[in-house]
Amino acid sequence: MTFLQRMKERPMFRNLLIFLSVLGPGIITGSVDNDAGGITTYSVAGANYGYRLLWTLLPSFIALLTVQEMNARMGIVTGKGLADLIRENFGVRITFYIFVLLLIADIGNTATEFAGVAGSLMVFNVDKNISVPLAAIAVWVLVVKGNYKISEKIFLLFSVFLLSYIISAVLAKPNWGEIGKAMLAPTVQWDTPYITTVLGLVGTTVAPWMQFYMQSSVIEKGIKIADYKYTVWDVVVGCVITVVVAFFIIVSCAATLHVNNIQIIEAKDAAMSLKPFAGVLASQVFAFGLFVASVFSAAILPLATAFFICEAFGFEAGIDKKFSDAPQFYALFTFTMLIAVGIILLPNAPLIAITIWTQVLNAILLPVVLICMMVIINKTEIMGEYINKRYQNVIGWTTSIVLIILSAVLLISGIIGG
Repeated sequence: MTFLQRMKERPMFRNLLIFLSVLGPGIITGSVDNDAGGITTYSVAGANYGYRLLWTLLPSFIALLTVQEMNARMGIVTGKGLADLIRENFGVRITFYIFVLLLIADIGNTATEFAGVAGSLMVFNVDKNISVPLAAIAVWVLVVKGNYKISEKIFLLFSVFLLSYIISAVLAKPNWGEIGKAMLAPTVQWDTPYITTVLGLVGTTVAPWMQFYMQSSVIEKGIKIADYKYTVWDVVVGCVITVVVAFFIIVSCAATLHVNNIQIIEAKDAAMSLKPFAGVLASQVFAFGLFVASVFSAAILPLATAFFICEAFGFEAGIDKKFSDAPQFYALFTFTMLIAVGIILLPNAPLIAITIWTQVLNAILLPVVLICMMVIINKTEIMGEYINKRYQNVIGWTTSIVLIILSAVLLISGIIGG
């Protein structure tokens, strides 16, 4: 008996092998959450409010973990994507309106990814008219000409590089005492900019598109219910990465930009503004992280959009399928990318407005998706014994209600000129 065979007989080693085999959907989905739109939103939060909005990451983590686990469970048990389940349970008309709004939001999200590509390489003196088209071509070839296993390995490698933001934050020399105070004793404001930023933070941390991509990727990977517990750990790791990266982005901008009253317009401004306060290395590491996140998400976001729209209306979908087998899927993927690239290449495009309001639209749309999920996952005829536990229902419904209230407050404050 070889050494490897002996190791495989050990329960701990066997469990590790199974975990590594199902690893991917949770970590990739969580990591893509820290995309150019997310980085910009976190950077704006840190630059404008210092450490004061760090408290939002804890409830966002709880909501994200609960929602992503529900998606994984629904995908494994039903073998169907979330879009498919929404159409079956709520009808074609409601599905159509939901997905038109999600398509608009995702085009905006994808545009911010290419804005991130442009901005990050501007730090290294590369013009956006060169960087954006080249990145778009590379992403298109990876998705259309590659396959799921190759793409997943590349995406997992990209996830590791996002931890570079920890280096930027440490080089910024933050005040850990103030950070602890901001986390334990949060201050809340009810003015429009504050509520908009909070909604943006929640919308970029628990984005609607993530729920569709997570469920579809679990199905595409062929994970079975016997491996469910390992998938949960995959989700946990992905959610931890999401929040840790978000935390350090806010901290690095709060420690440098906020204390020096520096305002940022795009994510690249955060990278460039770090240079005089935290050094060239911190600036370049921040820019590198932005580039990796942007290319990574520029592939996943239009992919997720194509997945959930095709699922919703019964078209073939999947990157392991040939172009001739899934023409609508690849056409939607290409269409989303082309529109997004076109927006970024427009002169004087309002990138910060596109970025922040896209995240706000995510937060406004999220309760709609969550309510659909909560109804579906509690139907025994669909989920059998795998319906939600009470605490999962409490978190899911609470998240939906809080987001609806915040959206209403934002709308009212905007009308009365809050």
